[in-house]
Amino acid sequence: MASILRSPQALQLTLALIKPDAVAHPLILEAVHQQILSNKFLIIRMRELLWRKEDCQRFYQEHEDSVVSASREIAAFFPDFSEQRWYEEEEPQLRCGPVCYSPEGGVHYVAGTGGLGPA
Repeated sequence: MASILRSPQALQLTLALIKPDAVAHPLILEAVHQQILSNKFLIIRMRELLWRKEDCQRFYQEHEDSVVSASREIAAFFPDFSEQRWYEEEEPQLRCGPVCYSPEGGVHYVAGTGGLGPA
């Protein structure tokens, strides 16, 4: 089922990290996922990974609450993701809809694209 956002404001990218204790419990993970969806967030990329303790410590040590930091962190998790391309090409389509959600892929996509690959 497609939904149309038609937001006058540009969408913003947000990186959401779900901690291992939530991922370890399928019901909790599903509840977190549903909470994200019910708050009208669009999931445009999703990835599961397993980090060593040292990787986590380095990530949080470098973390700053800024747009530059968010861009750097998104690039670390999704190296093939082009933030500039997303803002130029995908963001307007997702903002103006119609948009569908693929439970299999766990991401939103522009209706009519079949949900194959990124929005």
